[in-house]
Amino acid sequence: MKVLFAASEGYPFAKTGGLGDVIGSLPAELKKKGLDVRVIMPKYDQIPQEFKSKMKSVAEFSIRLNRVVRYCRIESMSYNGMVYYFIDNEYYFKQSSYYGYSDEVEKFIYFSKAILDSLREINYCPDIIHCHDWHTALIPFLIKRKYSDTFYGKIKTVLTIHNLKYQGILSKDFLNGLIELENGSSEIEFNGYANLLKGGISSADLVTTVSPTYAREIQNENLGEGLEPVLRANHQKIRGILNGIDYNLYNPETDKSLYSKYTNSYSEKIKNKIEFQNKFGLTEGADIPMIAVISRLTEQKGIDLIKEQIDNILCFDLQLVVLGVGERRYEEFFADSALRYPGKLCTFIKFDESLSRQIYGATDMVLMPSKFEPCGLTQMIAMRYGAVPIVRATGGLKDSVISFEKSEKGTGFNFNHYDGEEMKETILKAIKVYSQKDKWMLLFHNAIDTDLSWSRSVTEYIKEYEEIFNC
Repeated sequence: MKVLFAASEGYPFAKTGGLGDVIGSLPAELKKKGLDVRVIMPKYDQIPQEFKSKMKSVAEFSIRLNRVVRYCRIESMSYNGMVYYFIDNEYYFKQSSYYGYSDEVEKFIYFSKAILDSLREINYCPDIIHCHDWHTALIPFLIKRKYSDTFYGKIKTVLTIHNLKYQGILSKDFLNGLIELENGSSEIEFNGYANLLKGGISSADLVTTVSPTYAREIQNENLGEGLEPVLRANHQKIRGILNGIDYNLYNPETDKSLYSKYTNSYSEKIKNKIEFQNKFGLTEGADIPMIAVISRLTEQKGIDLIKEQIDNILCFDLQLVVLGVGERRYEEFFADSALRYPGKLCTFIKFDESLSRQIYGATDMVLMPSKFEPCGLTQMIAMRYGAVPIVRATGGLKDSVISFEKSEKGTGFNFNHYDGEEMKETILKAIKVYSQKDKWMLLFHNAIDTDLSWSRSVTEYIKEYEEIFNC
């Protein structure tokens, strides 16, 4: 079976978050199971030169968008035994960041058309195109409405929703001009606009989300982002498949970022904690509980709850480490708070992969009080490094963290309501267990021994691929 992954980013070439991690690991895991998997993504200017130097041009052609002809070149390279294709167009992809420009929707409409047109140019026809988020959600719609000849007619499409909040919305007339859709389509129209994600949901053969709970949550008004009627109407083809993490990439036994490598040894993990405390000015003490927040600093991630309760949390004998970037109000708050709590609060306003691994290796707990969380990888990486998650039970956090209060097989601590006081009380419960070393050792080993690799999820994806392939 030939599967082409189409996405706006993918590790190690370009990554801003969980989508990049998934594209960096899931295709490789599927390839190990015998599928012919390839990946196609933009050739961003920020891709490291070490990769650019290995790319070779395999096709050049033009694409028409609203009476404007845009150049397109397809470059290709092999990485870890898998073929990657890159759409090269400097007008769209030679920008200082991946996202956030006024022409962003137009850029990814171009990207979607370029993917489909490139298949003829390189003479490659996949059995399935696996699209990710709104950036490539136009592809299933185009295959149904514009690319239905014999070359494209048998291609099946899968759309994975990583975050329903972002949908790719533009005026109907502008979309009709860009893709020359003369009469419009109810499949893609929504509330007087064109909605690319809606078009993908309506047109794809299969729609997946990145956790079973999120698949249910988004069909309800509170988390449906306005698309809950569309999702309910298509419920028969929606599946929730929990993400995994790459156990080779995230491995405390081999991680060069750590001060002291370890397997499932708590004493070796503590060495990382002491080194981290000394290096970054925290009060040294193996028995002082350390809690980390490794996150985008946005409302979705529950940062308001931490902001509300920070004084009530830090009045206890514990330490807080914050790593992330996001909304300026949150960045300034944590920077100011670090000055108010020297030795107890350490703030890093940046994205730093190596530093994040040092924190995973050092911290006892990771706090994720998300308002909603489609899947979340932070809690999985934390458990891989023996850090216990404290999470709000939503989306993938609910699916991947077992409450230690309810079961001796528990892997973390959960709270149900988006409420600062409930979050604080859950933190205090975790601190109490931390002071009981026999219980904490049980919890530590439960967390670090949990299998959150791709093994189970890959089997589910293959089953779903086969089902739509054989229809």
